[in-house]
Amino acid sequence: MTDLAQFLFAGLTTGAIYALAALGFTLIYNASGVINFAQGDFLMLAGMVTAVLLKQQVPYTGAIAIGIAVTVLAGLLLYRLAIKPAGSADIVSLIIITIGASIFLQGVVQVVLGKNQHVLPPFTSDTPVELLGARVLPQAFWVLGTGALLVAAVAAFFKYTLVGKATLAVAANKLAAGAVGIPTGRILQLSFGLSALLGAVAGIVSAPITTTVSDIGLMFGMKGFVAATLGGLGSGLGAVIGGLLVGLLEALVAGYVSSAYKDAVPFVLIIIILLVMPGGLFGRKSTERV
Repeated sequence: MTDLAQFLFAGLTTGAIYALAALGFTLIYNASGVINFAQGDFLMLAGMVTAVLLKQQVPYTGAIAIGIAVTVLAGLLLYRLAIKPAGSADIVSLIIITIGASIFLQGVVQVVLGKNQHVLPPFTSDTPVELLGARVLPQAFWVLGTGALLVAAVAAFFKYTLVGKATLAVAANKLAAGAVGIPTGRILQLSFGLSALLGAVAGIVSAPITTTVSDIGLMFGMKGFVAATLGGLGSGLGAVIGGLLVGLLEALVAGYVSSAYKDAVPFVLIIIILLVMPGGLFGRKSTERV
């Protein structure tokens, strides 16, 4: 029972990180129909910038603020310099652009910030807490709490703000939204900025546990995409549940089978999803009239 509790807490912690990455995928997919494979690199970029600034004796809060700002700027520039100039290019071309952006971000980070692995100090104590027989790091509570807060903030943004409702309108019908005066270009750019913000916060709050290095974004992006697909692309609730499920399955496989197979879980899941339920758990079902 103690082992199970340990695995469940570990799975929920990593699952919360995947859920935030998946939520970033969902935000951009809903607004533009694009699957942004640079999403994982937003998590990496914020963690790397924060870690390097800390080594330069920048205060922790200041380093975090700069790390988030740099990442949000990267998200905005991705839309402005890569997605927007592509205009009405097909979805496959836009996806390839995001893959190229991911490679570019990794290269820039390696040149500017280095290839070394970094570990951020925990936000509070690093003494494990006994909970239901499991030993849980205090940073895990930061991950879970921050994840829950961001999910609630995103839900409130879409439900109670005019900008959030405008984003939903663009997602539903871009042409109709533009016809009634909604600035679709700004809304699309905002969606990239928001997804980068989610990735930045997730990357910083998780770095004391996962460490950070220039190529860790590939792993975050892959597992975030699997989580979003499992939950159903376009579903915010699905992104959260999908992320938690991926994290839990990884932890259980690592604990009861072998840690060598942990990273195989997303690949197995994506195959099952595509074969059994391509729409995901909460994917929108559509009908076509002829």
